[in-house]
Formats: sequence, structure tokens, C-alpha cells
Amino acid sequence: MNPDDLDAYETDLELSLYREYRDVVRMFRYVVETERRFYLCNEVEVVPHEGKDLWFELRLSDAWVWDMYRPARFIKQVRVLTFRDVNVEELVHDDHDVPAFE
Repeated sequence: MNPDDLDAYETDLELSLYREYRDVVRMFRYVVETERRFYLCNEVEVVPHEGKDLWFELRLSDAWVWDMYRPARFIKQVRVLTFRDVNVEELVHDDHDVPAFE
């Protein structure tokens, strides 16, 4: 496989993932972003832990993960441990949330 074929393959995967995201985003209440992943979920709990360093434990339920190499992106329970920033946003759904991308 030459580099151009690989780039085209990854571009197709990314576009397919975006389309899936566009189709499922209205099913979820929260967006959770960590340094490694982007999740949609309906329940999120962030537990800070203090010790030598501050770290966070995230517990997500009924989730979808943005990962183009993962065959199954719907996940019942997710537990994430991180020393980095965590962003949690509650979604507000209306007719103009996600632009159509064709």
C-alpha cells in the first residue's frame, strides 16, 4: 500500500466516523473530552483524587467513543483514569446542532 492509498483510506475512515457521530449525537446528553479520547455519554461522574499528584477518575455510562480504528464504538460502561485535563459539557439539542456534511 503506497502512502497516498493509506491517506485516502484514513480520510474515508474519518469521514465515515464523522457521519456516524452526526447520526448518534442527539442520543446523548454529555460530551466528555480527555487528552486521548472524545466520548458522548448519558451519564458522567468525575471523581478527583489527591495524592502526590492530582488525577481524575471518570465513570461514563451509555457511551459512544470517537475512535476510527475501533470496530464497536457503543460502550455500556467506561472508566477512564487521567492526570490531564478533562472537559465535560452538557449538550443542548436543537435543529442546528450539527451541520450536514455531504
